[in-house]
Amino acid sequence: MIHIIKVWKYALGSFSDEKTKEVDNQVVMVRSLIFLSYLITNCFIISGVIRHWNYGNNTELAAPQQEAAQIQKETTDYTSCKEED
Repeated sequence: MIHIIKVWKYALGSFSDEKTKEVDNQVVMVRSLIFLSYLITNCFIISGVIRHWNYGNNTELAAPQQEAAQIQKETTDYTSCKEED
């Protein structure tokens, strides 16, 4: 078990400085908490993406967007802004 902890310590960052030897364990705890918070945040982001993956029929515009698109089409029919075919 001590070997695993030592590997984890060195995986999170080098501890070759003799001046910081007495605080190495505290540094490992802080770095582990930061890593754990990143991991948890990433899991929530991924679960949200998976939850809403292909959710419902997303091919149609919402009603207000459809109305706005129709109004824009009608107002540009007789102007120079009209797209040419």
